[in-house]
Amino acid sequence: MMTADRSLVHIAIHVAVISALGYYLPAFTTPITGSVPITAQTLGVMLAGVMLGPVRGALAVLLFLLIVALGMPVLSGGRGGIGVFFLPSVGFLIAFPIAAFVCGLTMQLLRRRPVFPSVLVSSMVGGILALYPFGILGISLVAGKPLWESAIGSLVFLPGDILKCFGTALVASAIERGRPDAIFSRQ
Repeated sequence: MMTADRSLVHIAIHVAVISALGYYLPAFTTPITGSVPITAQTLGVMLAGVMLGPVRGALAVLLFLLIVALGMPVLSGGRGGIGVFFLPSVGFLIAFPIAAFVCGLTMQLLRRRPVFPSVLVSSMVGGILALYPFGILGISLVAGKPLWESAIGSLVFLPGDILKCFGTALVASAIERGRPDAIFSRQ
């Protein structure tokens, strides 16, 4: 059982990880994605969910989004402030805590399976299947594009997100080898 103090520390660590992924691995856009950047921050969202579990993972991401809304430039490219929630990427931002929750929940369901495949499946379910519908809807509504066009345009994110799922599985597996009790979604 994790104490409240320990929970807060781990939540804060994951907020820092998501922020660092935005700061140290800058975003880039393509003509297809328009103003929706390709970032590494979804890797942090997936990690928060699979490592902390559904509730703590979602809380970490909600805290991250609160920091963004308050103006801290912790989104990739040094973006922050309430204005980012009015851009075509808003659907992805809104879905970040949902994705972390689904990653953590899926991880709990798979807790008796080996870590690498459990994390891989969990991050794909949460970080792609739960995230994309919101992202596609956000692009469609804010950019004024038809849903089908937004969905096809979002396919450009898929190869990178699949790589992030594998990265999440590698990181979680490495942590599990050193500290099996560090993956709270498996407890």
